[in-house]
Amino acid sequence: MSLVERVPYIDPDAYLAAEQSSDIRHEYVAGQLFAMAGAGEAHNRIAGNVFFHLRTTARGTPCGVFINDMKVKVQARDAFYYPDVLLTCDRDDGASLYKQAPCFIAEILSPSTEVIDRREKLIAYRTLSALRYYMLVSQERRQVELYSLDADGFWTHQVFEQDGEIEIQCGDLDIAFSLADVYEDVELAPQG
Repeated sequence: MSLVERVPYIDPDAYLAAEQSSDIRHEYVAGQLFAMAGAGEAHNRIAGNVFFHLRTTARGTPCGVFINDMKVKVQARDAFYYPDVLLTCDRDDGASLYKQAPCFIAEILSPSTEVIDRREKLIAYRTLSALRYYMLVSQERRQVELYSLDADGFWTHQVFEQDGEIEIQCGDLDIAFSLADVYEDVELAPQG
């Protein structure tokens, strides 16, 4: 015998309203809510470091840098996600609860989110016409992966493991930071 459970559809406006008063953050995909897990110290330090280096360059410009609590609306996937860090330089991207035109998104990988970040979000985020960079940062080892949209409209993939300068261009901003900047004050677990 099988059990059938009806899962209610949540309308995007109801989701946005409910999320304002919820103690738990939820991502929204096609009418369904998915609770977000909490983050540890390494995750927070890495996200803070990326935010800091973006914000330092973006100060005084029309670009906005957001960390953790700003949603990204992905219209093509009927989804709202909470990226760890995002940068938008689109003057028309002015909604107060979410952004639709980020040029850069960073996700800090964890065992519970890595598959979603590498597959579902990679596919969804790449439908955003303004997105030029998607960065995945390991919190278990010193490694950053950067997906970049090239001038011909193709996505390239770079892996930074020891050193290297991560360079991005969003709007009128030229931003560069190193792997050392990303992992500043972060204690990684010893690899066995």
